[in-house]
Amino acid sequence: MQMILPFPDIGPDIFSIDIGGFTLALRWYAMAYIVGILLAWRLAVTTLRRGPLWPRDHAPMPAGDVDDLITWVILGVIIGGRLGFVLFYQPAYYLANPAEIAMVWQGGMSFHGGMLGVALAGAGFAARRGIPLLSLFDLMALCTPPGLLLGRIANFINAELWGRPSDLPWAVVFPGARAQDCPGVEGLCARHPSQLYEAGLEGLLLGMVLLILVYRRGWLKRPGQIMGMFVLGYGTARFIVEFFREADAQFIYSGNPMGHVVQLAGTGLSMGQLLSLPMIALGIGLIVFARIRPSARR
Repeated sequence: MQMILPFPDIGPDIFSIDIGGFTLALRWYAMAYIVGILLAWRLAVTTLRRGPLWPRDHAPMPAGDVDDLITWVILGVIIGGRLGFVLFYQPAYYLANPAEIAMVWQGGMSFHGGMLGVALAGAGFAARRGIPLLSLFDLMALCTPPGLLLGRIANFINAELWGRPSDLPWAVVFPGARAQDCPGVEGLCARHPSQLYEAGLEGLLLGMVLLILVYRRGWLKRPGQIMGMFVLGYGTARFIVEFFREADAQFIYSGNPMGHVVQLAGTGLSMGQLLSLPMIALGIGLIVFARIRPSARR
């Protein structure tokens, strides 16, 4: 008999209040964003106050500028994440329904698009304030994993972005007709909790690696190294998890049950893997570039 885990009895709302026919709710996903931003702010301020960690023992910007940077980053995440989802995952639908592009409350965000949005926001902020770009990117990369960890846990609580069917002991029975639509599976369909795989790899493990490299190995001394390790680490983690994560519904059809966007001799790549390959290459390139540049340790 297959061992499966029931989905925990946790709703998407932390609490809700009815006020005159209007329901005000605080959702776990929103709380993940709020706490993730607060943790990023605290880590950024702490790191900027440690001058010896940086090139020439001097932080690239005052700690007080982090408040303004957070505003730019939030805009980059929202705009880039939404446009990335529109362009990478459902371009035909949104081309036919352009008015829905701005309806972010309906769901649909892309991490890869959000990362591009944050990179552009960071570049604009650096140019406006005269901040070394690679050092700013290093700081932003260091502060991102806590938000990824909390966001993926929120995905699990929301019972979304679940994995492929599995008979492993820790497979989870997610609620909902779509989660239970598993061709060839009789009875309850258990799936990989791929959200938790991502939380562990992209958030916890990658975050610990970056902290060790910054606070124990001095990697901020060579601008671009930490950003490179983050991009490489995230791209690799996402590429691996995509083997266990259910593909988006629009990519699944008869003859392509795995939802590959690139098919190669009976196997293929998902959209997440396809978008992760340039990240892996970019990450390696940034690390190599940072190491061949003249050192700025003093």
